[in-house]
Amino acid sequence: MSKSTGSSSDYLISLVWLGAVVYGLGIFLSNAYAIRLQAIEEFGTVIHEFDPYFNWRATQYLYENGAKKFFTWFDHKVWYPLGRPVGSTIYPGMQFTAVYLKNYVFGDSMSLNDICCYIPVWFGVLATIIVGFIAYEASLPVNTGGSIFGVLLSALCGQYADDKSMASSGSASRIFGLSSPAVESAVFAMGFMAVVPAHLMRSVGGGYDNESVAVTAMTLTFYLWMRSLRSQDQYGYLFGFLAGVAYFYMVAAWGGYIFVLNLIGAHAASLVLLGRFSTRVYLSYTLFYVVGTSLAIQVPVVGWAPLKSLEQLAPCAVFFGYQILQYCEIVRKKKKMSRKEAWKFRIQVAVVSLMIAALLIVAITPKTYFGPISSRVRGLFVPHTKTGNPLVDSVAEHQAASNQAYWQYLHILCYLAPVGLAMVLFRFGDSASFLVVYSLTAYFFSHKMVRLVLLTAPIASALGGIAVGRFVAWSVSSLIGENNDNADLTTEKKNDDVKQTKSNGKSKKKK
Repeated sequence: MSKSTGSSSDYLISLVWLGAVVYGLGIFLSNAYAIRLQAIEEFGTVIHEFDPYFNWRATQYLYENGAKKFFTWFDHKVWYPLGRPVGSTIYPGMQFTAVYLKNYVFGDSMSLNDICCYIPVWFGVLATIIVGFIAYEASLPVNTGGSIFGVLLSALCGQYADDKSMASSGSASRIFGLSSPAVESAVFAMGFMAVVPAHLMRSVGGGYDNESVAVTAMTLTFYLWMRSLRSQDQYGYLFGFLAGVAYFYMVAAWGGYIFVLNLIGAHAASLVLLGRFSTRVYLSYTLFYVVGTSLAIQVPVVGWAPLKSLEQLAPCAVFFGYQILQYCEIVRKKKKMSRKEAWKFRIQVAVVSLMIAALLIVAITPKTYFGPISSRVRGLFVPHTKTGNPLVDSVAEHQAASNQAYWQYLHILCYLAPVGLAMVLFRFGDSASFLVVYSLTAYFFSHKMVRLVLLTAPIASALGGIAVGRFVAWSVSSLIGENNDNADLTTEKKNDDVKQTKSNGKSKKKK
């Protein structure tokens, strides 16, 4: 076959592949919208349940009175006869989103009530799209060139694999620079997220609750964090700044921001343990933590909790640990230390840092600087009936999850997600490793409290999409003979390298 004929057929195959991708996206996203819209089509634009109606009332007050009065609003009509300072005790991100859409997007064409009813639908579709981006990022060749065993072996040997060695060569570049199987993984991840009950239960039209917006903010934060770690991207760490901004929106929307902060902190710590600490990782986490925390403390209900609450201090410790590691790396490179000297210097700096930290803790602990662990978080580690808070103890959804609950909320993803996790372990990288930490953490906490099954929806959909997407991509490549073509190209390249080496040797002999 001539080169022109081959290139023409490859272009035609790429167009067919692109058409199939666009068609799949259209089907999945239209289903995501239609399913969430069903309640509105059947019952009209009505706010459902108690919490959504409370949120609607707070939104109405914000729209009519402005932000200044909202934050000082004491509502005498709730928790009667005590009342409640609403503006300073709720997470107002969703309310501000609704008012912004009313004032600057829809205006008089849509009522505030209708906007509040549609917000779960819109943000549910957005979350579906972002989960696809997460699966795409975790399947890109530049992020999937290693394996968990190879990374662990390199870490034990004190070696650091560079970006080129961590890039995969088993992927095909399609039209417009799109990569296979990353695109297939993204499409199927969106398909699963569109219909998974664990997410549907919090994103139905009229269910104007915090989680409907928070899941979108959470997935966006996770995607931007993964994007900041992409290999072979010189300025990728700047996405760490955007991840901090997205985290601020998450903080403003839902109290589950603590999970987001600790998860990213745990992943940053695991990268150090895996020997993947680098300047890119350092800059990404530093930007995320500084920007995110600086903005988070501006939310009235949060205040200084990120720097005082015990359940949020671990990511802070990781932040200071990163500063110490980076300082050690700068000194090591400047003085050209050997491996033994570098480790000796790190231990010395770590001991001094721990002593200073211990003195600070001893000094400020008696002054009640540190806040206690909240009853909800405490309920994750003790039986849900013994937290000490009667309100938390009385809620049924604080009970531990059962196997039946996982099947009810995740269905076939209960089987596909572990397969996708295994694929990630063998197609490993800095970004992809986040899915491993996320999956283990989400399973642990959802098992402790059934309401947190919501947190498993994005990761189960992403891993399920990776499992099905990689299988479909492999099947299509085998069907069109692409694997054979890649093998031939690899062989030709090796032969060319051998010929080039021989010719160089002959030229040296002649000289």
